[in-house]
Amino acid sequence: MEIILAPDVFVNASVALGSPPEAVVQRVLGKDDVRAVSSEWILGRVRQMFSAMPEFKDDAVIAQMDLISGLVEVVDAEGEFGPEAWEEALVAVAKKASVTRVVTDHPDLLEMEDSDGVEFMSTEAWMIEVTTPPPPPE
Repeated sequence: MEIILAPDVFVNASVALGSPPEAVVQRVLGKDDVRAVSSEWILGRVRQMFSAMPEFKDDAVIAQMDLISGLVEVVDAEGEFGPEAWEEALVAVAKKASVTRVVTDHPDLLEMEDSDGVEFMSTEAWMIEVTTPPPPPE
């Protein structure tokens, strides 16, 4: 897998059908040949964000988390990270998974662009990149 999905992508995809985050999740999750990589920190933030939304009752949070957990491979990133440590936690899981990109729509991360060799890119930019055909050979 070439990317890590940030918590906001999972949440936005779950509540906004037809959105760029939903399109990214559809392309990344559920492939037979490659499983998306995630971490307990990412899944914990997703659970926390779902739980804070009035439209997600406890049963819906459990069902959605079971679905997401079943579609990702969880790796143990180096270090302990608090709920607000998005940059550090996402960089750590990217490094653990040997990838250099995190897809997110978190404005602070997108403004930063990269951290310690890990690039933060928006869901829209990633979708454009993967759906644009390569240039013709010269």
